[in-house]
Amino acid sequence: MQILVDADALPGAVRDLLLRAAEREQVPLIMVANQPLRIPPSQYIKSLTVAAGPDVADDRIVELVTPGDLVITADIPLADRVVSKGALALNPRGEVYSDTNIKDRLAMRNLMDELRSGGVISGGPAPFTKKERQQFANQLNNILCQTRKNRG
Repeated sequence: MQILVDADALPGAVRDLLLRAAEREQVPLIMVANQPLRIPPSQYIKSLTVAAGPDVADDRIVELVTPGDLVITADIPLADRVVSKGALALNPRGEVYSDTNIKDRLAMRNLMDELRSGGVISGGPAPFTKKERQQFANQLNNILCQTRKNRG
């Protein structure tokens, strides 16, 4: 398993958790962004810088993902694409996207997009909280423990 990260808008607290987890579990971590990222020297952690543009980072992640990988993203269409390839997706707020829930999440996202573009609702996501950071850490730990158990 490798962890691929849609790193352009990743909260710093989540980034730190991922860096520590990659080292601790000795799992490859690939941070994909459209700007250079500073990462600590590690045999397990690398960053990929892609060209700026809509979905360029997403497309690169989809190219790299394989069944059993974990993708960290808040982008529901990207989560849908990687789940369809047999990977798991984890939102930085701690929600796991899998083949059992991604289509519902995608439909809700599309509805909210329509409501926002029609002026019915406004605003973006709520600020990132400590509770969400803890939810992310718990879910990441659960996924990594399950992967470790499956490896034997």
